[in-house]
Amino acid sequence: METSEIKDKDFIVFGLQPWDIPIGSNCKNIAAELSKYNRVLYVNRPLDRMSYHRGSKDIQTRNRIAAIRRGENVLTEIKSNLWVFNPGKMLESINMLPAGFLYNFLNKRNNKLLAGEISKASKQLGFTDPILFVDNDFFNALYLKDFLQPQLFIFYIRDYLRSQQYFGKHGKRAEPLIMKKADGVAANSAYLARYASQFNTNVADVGQGCEVEDFLEFTGPKPNDISAIPYPIIGYVGSITSTRLDINLLEEIAASRSDWNIVLVGPTDTQFEQSKLVQMSNVHFLGAKSQQELASYVHAFDVCINPQLLNQMTIGNYPRKVDEYLAAGKPVVATRTETMEMFGTNAFLCNGAPEYVEAIEKALNEQHDPQKVKARIAMGAAHTWKASVDQIYHLIKKTQHGRGTG
Repeated sequence: METSEIKDKDFIVFGLQPWDIPIGSNCKNIAAELSKYNRVLYVNRPLDRMSYHRGSKDIQTRNRIAAIRRGENVLTEIKSNLWVFNPGKMLESINMLPAGFLYNFLNKRNNKLLAGEISKASKQLGFTDPILFVDNDFFNALYLKDFLQPQLFIFYIRDYLRSQQYFGKHGKRAEPLIMKKADGVAANSAYLARYASQFNTNVADVGQGCEVEDFLEFTGPKPNDISAIPYPIIGYVGSITSTRLDINLLEEIAASRSDWNIVLVGPTDTQFEQSKLVQMSNVHFLGAKSQQELASYVHAFDVCINPQLLNQMTIGNYPRKVDEYLAAGKPVVATRTETMEMFGTNAFLCNGAPEYVEAIEKALNEQHDPQKVKARIAMGAAHTWKASVDQIYHLIKKTQHGRGTG
């Protein structure tokens, strides 16, 4: 019987999220799964000139500057078969330019510089005939297929970035172009797969993965900053940003049930920091936590929520946190979207504060129901990174078969 995995190949993985990002990343998880059977070069997003002159002190900027100036940590072996690469070139900041000749010229030049750096690293590792896997970056990767000439080019879409102002300016042209260039497109939701199918006939919904083991196997104590918060705790983990979460919805829920404690775990944006939520005694912002700490917080929640703001960015989004919640056996209350419908048998799907309040009350009443806990865990546990990457392998094999390669 043919195995699902592809083995003993070379993969170049590049995307928007660098390896040293402090939050969870689909691209990192996919690269780690690929490296179980293949050699993987994970390329960090290069530093651009504007970010350099801003003088940011974050770890990502410091690492890129060290690579450019001093040649430090340029190529690092993270584990067997997996290397992280910091390109030694700085790219021009061009997003402020209008569409036209100058933007196209500089973007192609940026791509050529990046491709040259990637080629040097892949040659150093002895890579031959690699497969290029690009996560969502339709600017810096637009011409990588042309310059690198990989065996195959797979584009991975996990967000509708064109809806954001920054990405939309040039992305409305660039994203369709890169998907047309790709030999195959992998999407993490059915909604995004349908969208990608406008531009490429070889599209696969590969689903979403989750590091379920962390949430299934956690047996540790409650974190100190949540242990003093009384029952019931209605919790959320993830980026707390106004482009993805509904501030008004959270304010209404907290105001209507002052006996509930709303706990939000993750980095916050300015809009949340300036919202009424920070003044509410039953709302607790616990700040950003490492990926390794998240399971301890989820297990401390009584009910887990995903109060998404409905917009073009979120409507087709697959929220990986829902799998984490379910793998921990926790009841889930979430905003109803097309992607969330697949969770309907194990989650309460809502629109608006009244439905949320009613659903949270029901969820609290059944949080310890053994049959429901078992069903939730089973659903969350099924959505592993192995299962998602197996679908990527299937897309690659299908593409190779169609081209008569292997």
